[in-house]
Amino acid sequence: MMRKLLNVAPIALLASTLALLFALMAACEKPKSDKPAAQSKAPAISKIVITANVAGPIVIATPDAEFDLAPGGYLQAFLVRDGKRLTLDDPAPGSRVANAVVGGKAVADFVLEWNKASVTDATGKLAALGKRVAVTGHSASAGLDETLAIEAYDDFPGMVLVTASYRNAGQKDVAIDRLTLQARRLNAALADAKVAANDLWSFQGASEDWGKDEVLPIPAKFSRPNIMGSPVNQGHGGGVPVNAFWTATVGEAIGHIETLPLVLSMPVKVAADRRIETSLELNSKITLKPGESYATPRSFVAVYQGDFYEPLSTYSRALQREGWNIPKPNGEDYNIAWCGWGYEADVTPAQMLGTIPKLHELGIKWATLDDRWFNNYGDWEPRSDTFPGEAVKTMAQQFHKEGIKSQIWWLPLGVEDGQGKYEAHKYLTSQVAKDHPDWLILDKNGKHARFIRDLAVLCPAVPEVQEYHKKLTEKFIRDWDFDGHKLDNIYTVPACYNPKHHHKSPEDSINAMADVYKVIFQTTRALKPDSVTQSCPCGTTPSIAWLPYMDQAVTADPVGAVQVRRRIKWYKALLGPAAAVYGDHVELSEMHQPKPGVWLEVGRDFASTLGTGGVLGTKFTWGETSPKFDRVALTPEKEAYWKKWTALYNSKMLSRGEFKNLYVYGYDSPEAYAIEKDGRMYYAFYAPKTGVPWKGKIELRGLTPGAYQIHDYVNDKNLGEVDAAKAWLNVEFTDNLLVEAEPK
Repeated sequence: MMRKLLNVAPIALLASTLALLFALMAACEKPKSDKPAAQSKAPAISKIVITANVAGPIVIATPDAEFDLAPGGYLQAFLVRDGKRLTLDDPAPGSRVANAVVGGKAVADFVLEWNKASVTDATGKLAALGKRVAVTGHSASAGLDETLAIEAYDDFPGMVLVTASYRNAGQKDVAIDRLTLQARRLNAALADAKVAANDLWSFQGASEDWGKDEVLPIPAKFSRPNIMGSPVNQGHGGGVPVNAFWTATVGEAIGHIETLPLVLSMPVKVAADRRIETSLELNSKITLKPGESYATPRSFVAVYQGDFYEPLSTYSRALQREGWNIPKPNGEDYNIAWCGWGYEADVTPAQMLGTIPKLHELGIKWATLDDRWFNNYGDWEPRSDTFPGEAVKTMAQQFHKEGIKSQIWWLPLGVEDGQGKYEAHKYLTSQVAKDHPDWLILDKNGKHARFIRDLAVLCPAVPEVQEYHKKLTEKFIRDWDFDGHKLDNIYTVPACYNPKHHHKSPEDSINAMADVYKVIFQTTRALKPDSVTQSCPCGTTPSIAWLPYMDQAVTADPVGAVQVRRRIKWYKALLGPAAAVYGDHVELSEMHQPKPGVWLEVGRDFASTLGTGGVLGTKFTWGETSPKFDRVALTPEKEAYWKKWTALYNSKMLSRGEFKNLYVYGYDSPEAYAIEKDGRMYYAFYAPKTGVPWKGKIELRGLTPGAYQIHDYVNDKNLGEVDAAKAWLNVEFTDNLLVEAEPK
């Protein structure tokens, strides 16, 4: 049913509204039907209510939130709790939810035709029930008509979608330099008068640089461009298009729900008045001929209570409604993995196989052949000096004889073209580049575009390239008998200007990256259903392009244990509460940096992976006498410690439990996590400072009514009993405390 709003005088609008109300009341008072209830069931009615006043705003109200579209065009978001409207939005005069830049200047004279706003049922994929409100406007200076469409869905009560459409209403071409969506001006003091305006925690989903924090408090001076989709910083890039901000009581997030890795930016900046400014910026120039129109991607604003887990989970559910399919992990995805990277680039079969006795003793069931086993990027044939003849295949078979499965490291799409080098490896020209030079991505100048590690790159939009990667996958899994992949240094690809590819847009290559990873994953699963495909965006966030085409996420070279824990949590939000998330080598949980660019990995914080529901991993060496391996060598003292934690992991298998989002990162202290498994709750607490004892009360949230025995299962120590109604404990611990709550 369509209702026209504000195209009548207020009295007439009130009269028509009352008439509709009386009609509904009359319908409710009709005699009850004699038919069975199942036959007379009324159709479901949306709980979303849209109201408007002539002077504004238009209010979109859901059971959890309210969104006010002001006459000037700003969309203010409110979380509704206990009858109160909580917000971080602090719009400046003239602020708008969408902006167009024409001729280098923001179009400032859009006048919304408030009396022509319309409300209809929403018809998108997010839910069967929802409402859509649309308001039109016109700019005399730019000759553009604008339509702002806002969609709200019952299944997503904390979120609304916004699309801005622009039509050239003039007689000349209009060149739009930039479009801005979901422009926000946030102020933490609106939620807590005692803090500064910038005092918010944030998640920023861009893949920018190795080791940069994606979860951080916003300092008084801060600016980050957050480029999405396209390569940055010599090959990084991709990202999750979500910016989230929160206090202890209310949070707000923006992003888009397109399933393609759109090229745009999501800048975050602290202004002079310490308000936080953020938005989605589409920087591709768009030229509209007279009568032509352009509609932006569907962006969203969401309000919530909690930390980054809430908006990322909401975002993931929305994408899944749009067709984003998250594969279900198999049992092997949760098993502990050992990686041969402890032996670094020149690892040999003897070194790999020599660890088998210790893998058995530690209960480790997977081994990974890591980087530089191959002759060149692109051809992926074994090195003759370290893996001569059939050595790779023989090694995989030997692991199988010992009951151990194995993964192989490789970097899809990257090829050597005779230019450059990576570390000690000087590039030759791979055979695939010689045979198929037309498969390569070219830049605007017609030269080979560069990839991560300064490689040339095959264009994933070329069908033959996809088929080539299927054959590589079959070689590794079927012919060589590996059981899965470690796909490493995975970010995004450059835009392709190769005229022989006949792309509709240079960004076709970026959008098609998903197709190659889909081929790898589906081919592997078809050959070995219990395989493991791991993709690692080293040091950064992943890309939504390939995120659905793996079954084991990885914390991706975390810089310390804090990043291990945070990344496991946001992967659980994106991929599901029982997702398999590899905590990466435990040695990475603590690192020293004696000089810039040099990291020494000396970590042993198993608790950060186990307690948060991650999958354990290690890269120890054993039986070697070379001093270069001393840092990661499995000494007798370390061996006892490794045995304790791998045994704990295998006995509890918390990675297969259900992650429960019960604590707010940045505000609950100590940092805490909860997992439910087999009728019990497991909690992990982490002290603010390493090596410094923490003493105080902890709260065990999420317990169902009843009494519980609390057990420190790491140290085999009973901590007493609690009742779910008052689940507090006085504790003292250093570094971490992992406990189990068993119903009595």
